[in-house]
Amino acid sequence: MVQRIGLVGCGVISDIYLRNAALFRDIRFTACADMRRDAAEQRATEYGLQALSLDELYASPEVDIVLNLTNPDAHAAVALKALDSGKHVYGEKPLATSLEDGRRIVETARGRGLQVGSAPDTILGPGLQTCRRMVDDGTVGEVVSGVATIMSRGMEHWHPAPAFYFRPGGGPVLDMGPYYVGALVTLLGPVAKVTAAARVGLPERTVTAPGPNVGQRIAVEVPTTVHAVLTFAGGAQVTLLASWDVWKHAHLPIELHGVSASLRVPDPNFFGGRIELAKDRDAWEATDTSGRFFGKPTYPFDKPVHANFRGLGLAEMANAIENGRQARVNGDWAFHTLEVMLAILCSAQEERTVAIESTCERPAALSDAEAQSLLADGRAAEQRRSA
Repeated sequence: MVQRIGLVGCGVISDIYLRNAALFRDIRFTACADMRRDAAEQRATEYGLQALSLDELYASPEVDIVLNLTNPDAHAAVALKALDSGKHVYGEKPLATSLEDGRRIVETARGRGLQVGSAPDTILGPGLQTCRRMVDDGTVGEVVSGVATIMSRGMEHWHPAPAFYFRPGGGPVLDMGPYYVGALVTLLGPVAKVTAAARVGLPERTVTAPGPNVGQRIAVEVPTTVHAVLTFAGGAQVTLLASWDVWKHAHLPIELHGVSASLRVPDPNFFGGRIELAKDRDAWEATDTSGRFFGKPTYPFDKPVHANFRGLGLAEMANAIENGRQARVNGDWAFHTLEVMLAILCSAQEERTVAIESTCERPAALSDAEAQSLLADGRAAEQRRSA
């Protein structure tokens, strides 16, 4: 049975979900809502949806799953309202901005027999899944150490309304951290403890992105440079560098070092990418995922460079609901990731090591065949012919 999707939050990120929806067999968008009625009406016109008020969408019998694409500080309120209305929820990252709200979401869903899913679903792409197989089959061996880096100059130069990135609930850890921490937990299992240091780089940011907020000055309220060491329950120690105060750098997104090999993991912000493996000290062996369906460059739309199939996790959750199993990018995984990120910020503020109380199962591996089975019939047939 196709799961009918009601979209809440019609901002920038909603377009890629709506564009990609036609790829998948088990989802169909029926309605959208936004606090700005004109934004909902614009998306409704573009994609043939019904523009509703928020309360109308929560109550609609034509909505099975609420897709929550609001700003982070509204994630919990929207998710809980949807769950209280009997809807499953899939949301953009992070799950919430506080541990209490994250726990309420997961516990409410469990008590009502509903599912919670959360971005980033990039962990389901062939980039991370190929790395996962290299870890699982012993190619890399026991992972001893690693480095993950999130570095840029910030958001104000491209996002038309970036103020929320620099307020509580934002910052590089909670905004970009879900991609990196989520990927690391998928590869290595749950985190046991973290130690971190942090600071604010620029105390004020000026919006230069085209739009109505050009020239706006934003007071920075959260750390914009954070260094952390994550100790995993399995023993691996990974250094996470997260900063929006960097002009340019030469660091790779994720590099892991095992007893048998070193592994360069592609950018977890996307679904594909180039994987490199070194079994000796001489050379890297490269694996390119661009020939696989969910590894094909699709973004930016005018000159594709990266594989962007956001919506894969939503489609996988819809399939899980239909088949009575737990979604891969599920609430327990998202909650553990959230606790790790909040613990990083707490560790930096309080200058102490913070133990992680929650745990989670690693999301089940997703094979190419399983991923392709989520495609609409025409797309699946096309993929089989090209395989």
